Amino acid sequence: MPLLPADQITLSAAERESLQSLVRAHTTPQQIARRAQIVLLANEGVGVNETMRRLGTWDNMVRRWRKRWCSRPQDADISERLADEPRPGKPAKFTPRQICRIVALACRPPDEDDGPPISQWSRKDLADEAIRQGIVDKISQRSVGRFLKRI
Repeated sequence: MPLLPADQITLSAAERESLQSLVRAHTTPQQIARRAQIVLLANEGVGVNETMRRLGTWDNMVRRWRKRWCSRPQDADISERLADEPRPGKPAKFTPRQICRIVALACRPPDEDDGPPISQWSRKDLADEAIRQGIVDKISQRSVGRFLKRI
């Protein structure tokens, strides 16, 4: 059974220059540089097997990124066209802002006038205080412990 032909890619001069600068830059993440190389080689008319040999990657990766480049909007930014698709899974329960506010709360000594009469925070006390201050609707002491373990 013959293989399906690879997607043909035609780049404008500006797109080609942007992709080449991404490949040359030392700060570009390796995955993005590899994807940019795949698109540049496709623009030069290099086939999937030859691209795979030159870059030392798998043919399904070459086909996937050629197809994604063609399927994404032409007016989108280069970085958006080379970006990963959203990962599956459950969204995060707490925003980074909420986590920062809970950590900041833990860095302050407990206010004896306003909160419970304690000399230092426990995870349960922090969870209760975060709920009381309206930072979160509900949170477990284990979640508070995970946040504090990161710092």
